[in-house]
Amino acid sequence: MRTLAAAAIVLFAASAASAQTAGSTYVSTEFRDGPKGEKIHIASGFVCPDRIGPFVRDAVGESDPGSGADFCSYYGFDGVYGTVTLTPLHDGYDPEQSMAPQFTEQEGIGGRNLGANTLTLGPKDAPVSVYTRTYETSHLATLHYRILFTGAAVRNWVVETTIEYAEPRDDQVEENFLHAVYTAAAAEIGGK
Repeated sequence: MRTLAAAAIVLFAASAASAQTAGSTYVSTEFRDGPKGEKIHIASGFVCPDRIGPFVRDAVGESDPGSGADFCSYYGFDGVYGTVTLTPLHDGYDPEQSMAPQFTEQEGIGGRNLGANTLTLGPKDAPVSVYTRTYETSHLATLHYRILFTGAAVRNWVVETTIEYAEPRDDQVEENFLHAVYTAAAAEIGGK
């Protein structure tokens, strides 16, 4: 039953994101078009490319007008999803507090907290310390369905990701997505 509830939430979120861009008249004022199909976040300079490895961008827009948070979302093969959220940084960043509503939601639908960690991602000359927390939502004989939440302060912006994937099948895809996002954030946010 928990798996069905989690799947329904994932499908609803994916269809809502797709509906926002596919044939709609929605025009984002938070992003501008880049010369190669990318969407450039106007306030931060972060570039949401059309593709990140096997991920294809399916939506961009405003996620929380109150906080100024904007997003770009991606889908991959076999139910792999990734979302990048950009929020202006005002008074320091506590990832556990910032993502607490998402953690509560996962625990409320039966997600099992597998723990938190800190990773160093991005370029060697400007590494980014990234907080991570992983939840397992369900599992089959050989696959464990997980949601990974990450967050880091990059200059004057908070960059958070949510990645839904199956372990071990999608481990490399998940890792590549994280490296691409935080490498781009370190290079692009705050513009050079």
